[in-house]
Amino acid sequence: MNALSHPLLRACVLACTLSLAGGALPAKAAATALPPLAAFFDNETFSDAKLSPDGNFLAARLCTEGERAWLSVLDINTRQLKVVAQLRDADIGQFEWVNDHRLVFNAHDSRSAQGEQFYGPGLYAVERDGSKFRQLADRSGDVTETTDMRKMLPWNTFMLDETGPQDSDDYYAVNTKYDEQYRFNNLSLMRVNTVTGQSSHVEQPSKWRDIWLDQHGQARVASMSDSETQTLSYRDPASGAWRTLAVFKRYDTEAARFWPLAFGPDGTLYVVSANGKDKQALYTYDLAAGRLSGEPLLSLPDFDFTGKLIMDQHKLLGVRYTNDAENTLWFDPGMKAMQAAVDALLPDTINLLTPATRGSAPRVLVRAYSDAKPGTYYLYDGQAKALTRLGLSRPGIEPAQMGEQNLVRYPARDGLTIPAWLTLPAGKSKHLPMVVLVHGGPYVRGGQWGWDAEAQFLASRGYAVLEPEYRGSTGFGTQHFHAGWKQWGLKMQDDIADGTRWAIAQGIADGKRVCIAGASYGGYATLMGLVNDPDLYRCGIDWVGVTDINLLYTDNSWFDDSAMSSEWRRYGMRRLVGDPDQDAAQLRATSPLVQAARIKQPLLLAYGGVDRRVPLVHGNKFRDAVSATNKDVEWVVYPKEGHGWVLPENRIDFWGRVEKFLDRNIGQH
Repeated sequence: MNALSHPLLRACVLACTLSLAGGALPAKAAATALPPLAAFFDNETFSDAKLSPDGNFLAARLCTEGERAWLSVLDINTRQLKVVAQLRDADIGQFEWVNDHRLVFNAHDSRSAQGEQFYGPGLYAVERDGSKFRQLADRSGDVTETTDMRKMLPWNTFMLDETGPQDSDDYYAVNTKYDEQYRFNNLSLMRVNTVTGQSSHVEQPSKWRDIWLDQHGQARVASMSDSETQTLSYRDPASGAWRTLAVFKRYDTEAARFWPLAFGPDGTLYVVSANGKDKQALYTYDLAAGRLSGEPLLSLPDFDFTGKLIMDQHKLLGVRYTNDAENTLWFDPGMKAMQAAVDALLPDTINLLTPATRGSAPRVLVRAYSDAKPGTYYLYDGQAKALTRLGLSRPGIEPAQMGEQNLVRYPARDGLTIPAWLTLPAGKSKHLPMVVLVHGGPYVRGGQWGWDAEAQFLASRGYAVLEPEYRGSTGFGTQHFHAGWKQWGLKMQDDIADGTRWAIAQGIADGKRVCIAGASYGGYATLMGLVNDPDLYRCGIDWVGVTDINLLYTDNSWFDDSAMSSEWRRYGMRRLVGDPDQDAAQLRATSPLVQAARIKQPLLLAYGGVDRRVPLVHGNKFRDAVSATNKDVEWVVYPKEGHGWVLPENRIDFWGRVEKFLDRNIGQH
């Protein structure tokens, strides 16, 4: 660890202060050369920042080319800046303030592909001045001794998403137990003293998967699940006993179903629920009566609520939520005023303000972004009414060269409205070559308004990019989600084709120059698009894509990386994707592997050699089958990568291949 002041860090904090009477930051003149691939796909330079609880210090994770990411702390009052933690053999990963003077963090190795990584991130703590460094949990997998001969916590110790009360040297950590197949078994919550390294187990129900702390930092609600049900348990503050709060059927939508979000400073439990309606909304939950509040605190007409609470130790200040983009609903008048002041200084970006959790300092951390601008971090001083830029996540990106992104909607052939993200190259909007970029999952939300590396890279090369939120995507209501159940290769595929035809009919896309592309489920949809609509797509790009649904059941090397992998495979997949016995005919009809001979268009196929979610057998079998009748197939394997590309050099190599492939097939000649 290096605790010395770092000259590169000083360069990252720019003396760039704006008063309310001043203008926005001047934009650089657009460069004539295309932005390089590394500007999009290298690791971020300034990737995270957090205020101390009292608001007087700011911790940030930074890196420069060729160096490991380090953790630094800025004393906001004195402007003194110091690197407080830097590991020789790994990057700083997640970090959090334990209290006003101490931080906890783990490690991440950005130079190792997934096949080379051992997933024990370690756990470390350090003072804000770089002193009293201590390793709390092992990274190697072997329990080793510290200098004072106390055993460290084992490798399978992870940071908890919640911070706790931040009023002592204690921090909550989670110990994850696995079975002999390395599948999730159970969790154990521990309270760790970050100075001494001593830890104690917290009383909790068995087999829990998620846990929520109350306003005092006590474990208060836990979630457990089995094959058919999900149970929420509540710990009574008076007796300390756990009792069942609610039981729901898994993979079903019930009117009373809810999911805890957080406890407020006054002990109020906030939850997310559809409450019998199509869209999920934010409610309070009456723990004594066992019911939701009558009216939601926040509901969105076109989106499910997703977000988090913003609060200090006294009250709920606001709610961060996502509709098309991230936004904030402020309840606190002072925060409303700060938001208005920052928005006046930065009128061209979404500006997300985060106040200190326990302090009275009139400062907030600001993360600003747009479709053309990756994240930029600022400090806003409400007393001085001044904004100071701290750093840019991707300084190599020139906003003037980026495309414009919008949320559009088009009708599917059966009348369902499909949202989609449309990104157009700078200054162009008609008769463009287009890439239909299909998101993975598939039962997730694909995107939101803002800068996206893949879409913006393609737009910078002159392509329109359409990203459909086909049925089955989450975030757009229960009806939209359920409409995609058991529709792989069927109505989900039709939604993608209907969006492509819509873009052609609108004059956006040149109908003779459209390529379909995607990863994971998006790779599956790419191959099925070439099968179902051979006249619509000129070419296809599939990376880490499923090539046969039955292989997800029969290949023994497959498992889902989530905590409920075996249950999802045994119960959820059969309901949402297809049952290999009851739906055998459908799964065969929607198998790219079975129908590989029908694909005549040029193909780029890329897979990870150690992918455990969609194993290499998917790619190998399909490559062999399609190459028998299609000679225009480019094949690449990244031997040490898993389900996606972790190493920047592999991301750059892959997207360089994509650039050349598209130029050959749908580019300007």
